[in-house]
Amino acid sequence: MFSSQRANVAHTLTFRELAIATQNFKGDNLIGEGGFGSVYKGRLESGKIVAVKQLNLNGCQGNQEFIVEVLMLSLLRHSNLVTLTGYCADGDQRLLVYEYMPLGSLENHLFDLEPDQEPLDWHTRLKVAVGAARGLEYLHCKANPPVIYRDLKSSNILLDDDFNPKLSDFGLAKLAPVGDNTHVSTRVMGTYGYCAPDYAMSGKLTIKSDIYSYGVVLLELVTGRKAIDMTKKPGEQNLVSWARPFLRDRASKFPALDW
Repeated sequence: MFSSQRANVAHTLTFRELAIATQNFKGDNLIGEGGFGSVYKGRLESGKIVAVKQLNLNGCQGNQEFIVEVLMLSLLRHSNLVTLTGYCADGDQRLLVYEYMPLGSLENHLFDLEPDQEPLDWHTRLKVAVGAARGLEYLHCKANPPVIYRDLKSSNILLDDDFNPKLSDFGLAKLAPVGDNTHVSTRVMGTYGYCAPDYAMSGKLTIKSDIYSYGVVLLELVTGRKAIDMTKKPGEQNLVSWARPFLRDRASKFPALDW
C-alpha cells in the first residue's frame, strides 16, 4: 500500500500531553467544532503550534474513521494535504494532531463574513482552486494505489498564512478501484450538496465523485453562495440546481465549447 510514498512521522501522544497543550481543552482555544467533535489550538512541549481534534466517538467520525485518517495521512504526502503531526488513542480517547492552519477553512472566508472582513480577491480564489485541484490530482493520479477523498467541501479546505490550501479530514477516504474494477461499492457518505448524485443514488463510488464535489466548491468560489442555503427561496437553495440554467445558457451561446 502506497509503496512509492515516504511515510510521514506521526507521533503517538498521550492524552495528558494534549490536555496540557490545549490548557485542558480551554474554551478560549476552541477553533472549530462539528458532528465529529471539537478542534483546539494547542502548543506542544516542543513549542510547536498544532490543531488538536478531539473526536466524539458517538458523532459522525468514529473509531473506524479515526484509524483510516491516521493511516491515510501517515502514508500520503503532498503540499496540498494537511500534515498529521500525531495522534492519541488512550483508553476511549481518540485525538488527531495536525499542523496548525492559521487562516482556518475556506468556508470561513466565503460565507457569513464579519463586517470588517474583506472578501477574497479573484487571485486568491484562483490560488485556492488550483491548490485544491493539485491535492486531488495527487490522490487520484500519483498516490499508489489511488485514493478517493469522498468529503471535499469548503470547510475541509484549510488555509495557511499565505492562503495556500490543504485538504483535511480523511476519515471517509477510500482506496480507488484498480484493474478491471470500475467502482467501489460503499455506504453513501459525504456532505449533502457536495455529494455526486450518481453516487448518492447507487452507492457506486469512483474518482468522478470527487470531481463533482470539486465542481461545487468552484461554484462556491465563483458565486460566494453556499452549496446548500435554506435561507434562499425554493429553487435557489441548492447551488448546483440554481447554477445549471446559467451554464446551459452559456453553452447555447458558445456551442463549440465542451461544457
